Amino acid sequence: MTAEERLDPERGSAERRAFAIGLRNRFRGITVREGLLVRGPAGWGEFSPFAEYGPRESSRWWAACLEAAHQGWPEPLRERIPVNVTVPAVGPERATEIVASGGCATAKVKVAEKGRDWREDVDRVEAVRAAIGPEGRIRVDANGAWDVDTAVRMIRELDRFDLEYVEQPSATLEELGEVRRRVDVPVAADESIRRAEDPLRVRAAEAADIVVLKVQPLGGVRAALRVAEACGLPVVVSSAVESSVGLAAGVALAAALPELPYACGLATMQMLTADVAAEPLTPVDGYLPVRRVEVDERSLEAVEIDAAPWLARAAAAAEAANA
Repeated sequence: MTAEERLDPERGSAERRAFAIGLRNRFRGITVREGLLVRGPAGWGEFSPFAEYGPRESSRWWAACLEAAHQGWPEPLRERIPVNVTVPAVGPERATEIVASGGCATAKVKVAEKGRDWREDVDRVEAVRAAIGPEGRIRVDANGAWDVDTAVRMIRELDRFDLEYVEQPSATLEELGEVRRRVDVPVAADESIRRAEDPLRVRAAEAADIVVLKVQPLGGVRAALRVAEACGLPVVVSSAVESSVGLAAGVALAAALPELPYACGLATMQMLTADVAAEPLTPVDGYLPVRRVEVDERSLEAVEIDAAPWLARAAAAAEAANA
């Protein structure tokens, strides 16, 4: 049996192309974002789990890809999605530039970067507040890096810039719950949610006020909608820094949610140096349009890489799903 057949015996003839796109700033320790694109009867899907993810965890990413390519998504309830600009752990001047060029009324600021002084976080958030203005919204994301006492101290310090919420201040559910009880700023869970059952554990532990959902890690738009309904907490849809093909799935989820009280973390095309589409999904006046994305041959050829390693990863993911 060939690798293509092991991916999906009935759909072995579907077009599969791999890409590698540079990042403008280091993210999760990487400077290049890679993935596999699959075209099916419903359009293009993306499979782009990070390198450290094994077959079992990657199987949900593969399910999301197949949904996009072969099934499509639920009907949207809105035509555009409010989004935030993402500010990496950069200096105040660069942070100001990112906010000014982002065109969004909400900014998510990365904090607690390993090896950086906490005062750099304060300076970065202060610069973002000045750039986005008094009416703009600011949320910070610590990626679970703070212990409870540090989280409480830093949230109180940064809240003088009027935080909308703090995302994943600490790593565990127990820590999130303790932080939430000790601060006035709402707490959002992100890294604590990687599987369909995780949001239910977050709610049961009273560990968060908001959940951050990503389509690929949860297995697709429909799977994420079921998670959102079962969880019963406000949802922020975020990306995994995908190409516009992957981002379109996140937009589809945000468009299908019954309520969308917060701007979503889907304006991440600005983090990449190129795209596979001639018309990338980039925000206009702080919103992304709800639409499918067509891959542009010339754009894809400029970033295309050998698909064989990615086909092997997808085959392993498919096998893990069927095990």
